[in-house]
Amino acid sequence: MKTTTGRHTHSRRMHKPKDEGHDAYRPGGKLAEPAVCSACGAVWRGGRWRWEGADFGARAVLCPACHRVRDGLPAGYVKLEGEFFAGHRDEILACVRRCERAEKKSHPLQRIMAIEANGEGWIVTTTDSHLARRIGEALKSAFKGRAAFSYQAQDNLLRVTWSRAR
Repeated sequence: MKTTTGRHTHSRRMHKPKDEGHDAYRPGGKLAEPAVCSACGAVWRGGRWRWEGADFGARAVLCPACHRVRDGLPAGYVKLEGEFFAGHRDEILACVRRCERAEKKSHPLQRIMAIEANGEGWIVTTTDSHLARRIGEALKSAFKGRAAFSYQAQDNLLRVTWSRAR
């Protein structure tokens, strides 16, 4: 809806600046097809990354997920903590790995970069913010507890904290 004040017309909708939330790991335009990731073998065809055989003569590129892994810059962090996690670590980490396998089948760019212990619990880093969200939701569904999601659009980064007391 637009309002008029004097000579100026103002829109009541807030428009997101074009550069906000830009992901430097996504190509600015479409890649020339066919292309194949030289690191993982994912194929760019039909405007998306897929797990399928590459055509002879496909151009070698680095997919966004492998680029993130090489640079060590995750798009998602999942923090696992709490008394319950300490007692059920193996079950919870198995759930995390199942989430990755399920998502990675049809979305090659959604991968776990690392699962590491830190002082208060464990941190799972992902190549895609959607996988981090999916992991947080799966843990909450399977093990209850609390999942908090914090998205930082300027960095295209999602931080998830999952915890359960007992």
